[in-house]
Amino acid sequence: MNAVKKLIGLMGLLSVLCAIPAMAQTSMRVTFDAPSAFYAGDAKMPPGSYTASVPNAEDNLLLIEDADGTHSVFVEYLVTASNTPHTESDVTFNKYGKDEFLSQVWVEGEDSGIQILSSKTEQNAAKAAAAERDSLSAVGETE
Repeated sequence: MNAVKKLIGLMGLLSVLCAIPAMAQTSMRVTFDAPSAFYAGDAKMPPGSYTASVPNAEDNLLLIEDADGTHSVFVEYLVTASNTPHTESDVTFNKYGKDEFLSQVWVEGEDSGIQILSSKTEQNAAKAAAAERDSLSAVGETE
């Protein structure tokens, strides 16, 4: 079992190392409206308008900030890839019971996106219920 975990971890690390150069050359910004509270990492964010941005791609930290600047959090992420460019900008949530966790961020026209690492809070929620996926449209841009 430990060997399998190590192999999965190594494969994940290798895929990230291959994808990072493509993502590191651009900065990303996505704006979305969350109709209900959600978790970003271990932080519970209230409903409202949010911006997700990558201030420095070398750090693999995504900044989630509400429109008035009263709620913000950094979450760790991995670069994820798609075989084709994404057709629209969106954010995806994993929902366990009533709790939603920010999971992925995509920008229209890009074939790489952001996969947010599961927090301890999400891991505990996943033990109690199966995940449902829910996506919200967003406005995204890369530079």
